[in-house]
Amino acid sequence: MTSEMIGLIMIAVMLLAIFVGFPISFTLIFLGISFGYWGFGDLVFFLMTLQFNSVMLEQTLAAVPLFVFMGIMMEQAGLMERLFKSVQLMLSRTSGALYIAVLFVSTIFAAATGIVGASVTILGIMAAKTMNASGYDVRLSAGTITAGGTLGILIPPSIMLVVMGPVLEVPVTDLFAAAIIPGVMLAFMYTAYALIRCKIDPSLGPVLPKSEQPNDWRIVVREFFLGLVPPALLVGFALGSILFGWATPTEGAACGAFGALFLTLAYGKMTFRRFQDALIKTLEISVLILFLVAASNFFGAVFSRLGTPTLLTQMLLDMDLSQIQVLLIIMALIFVLGWPLEWVPIVLIIVPILIPLLEKMEINLLWFGILVAVNLQTAWLSPPVALSAYFLKGVVPEWDLKDIYLGMMQFMVIQLIGLGLILAFPQIALWLPKYIYG
Repeated sequence: MTSEMIGLIMIAVMLLAIFVGFPISFTLIFLGISFGYWGFGDLVFFLMTLQFNSVMLEQTLAAVPLFVFMGIMMEQAGLMERLFKSVQLMLSRTSGALYIAVLFVSTIFAAATGIVGASVTILGIMAAKTMNASGYDVRLSAGTITAGGTLGILIPPSIMLVVMGPVLEVPVTDLFAAAIIPGVMLAFMYTAYALIRCKIDPSLGPVLPKSEQPNDWRIVVREFFLGLVPPALLVGFALGSILFGWATPTEGAACGAFGALFLTLAYGKMTFRRFQDALIKTLEISVLILFLVAASNFFGAVFSRLGTPTLLTQMLLDMDLSQIQVLLIIMALIFVLGWPLEWVPIVLIIVPILIPLLEKMEINLLWFGILVAVNLQTAWLSPPVALSAYFLKGVVPEWDLKDIYLGMMQFMVIQLIGLGLILAFPQIALWLPKYIYG
């Protein structure tokens, strides 16, 4: 049997093992060693050592635990709740005010947390009770909360983009710059959709009752200022220092983590217990991601050494497809894989397999990275798995799962429209990096 066929069998066994439910990291290492030894003998052990060592020496990945810690501390500072309440009161006489509040807060804190599960959970806790009491439509409410929460994996500084940079061999700073306009564009599209629906049918988002409208606007403005300015300054400083080259992604993440710690102390939310919990959560999430990065790197190296990517690339090139046709096939594949899989295995296993083809087709890898990011954001809202639905159901048990799904799918369509716009007009993603970096 040829080594290329061994690689195809390895991919098939890997997908089967993941769908069955085996731990991804250990599955990748086991399959890499087994099929690598079958394909090219003892060399596989030297390859494993080399790949694991190269991942541990990748300085950019040091930003992962720092950004995770920054997000967790920002959650604990309670700024998200404060900002939501103030925006809600400022727009209390507007139909659909709570939808605007949810999406505004989720956009601001997408840049601070970057963890979808945490964002959806906190938004659900904050907003669902008020939405129920105000007579808001359950499906549209669930859609805005889950869609807003998923912005965290796209709007920088995003952990997914930090991991994707070394995989695509594209500077993380370029990915951050390229993701800003698409992320803000999607947030505006969500908000416009919710407001248009409320304009057509005001019963979907009634004006808040008189009893909940503010009496003292000075208090509202003060709460808005205290809720918005500190996190915006922190994220702006951390992200700006990275984008303009004043700091590396790791240095910017370190500044952001320190700033989040300082804010938590300043707002009187810091306790030893919370600090300990933040450190443990950071350790758990970081180890999960970084160990999977190392395992995927080794698996991909074995797969490449077997020669299967070259075979697949040649097969697709022989079909004489255009760039857009190839991208449409890849986006459809990633969209389908996004149902049962999270972003980590897709970015670390599937994307590296596609890189030789992308380079042969002369497809811009920066543009491709943003297309993948938006596509994977869509996968968080796609049944049957759609983890966002279960995060929301866990904190709002009175909402029926069917209604949550139907609400999410409305915004999934909006995301697909956004993906189509970026595919049709690449400058949506490429203009800002070119403007900043020439």
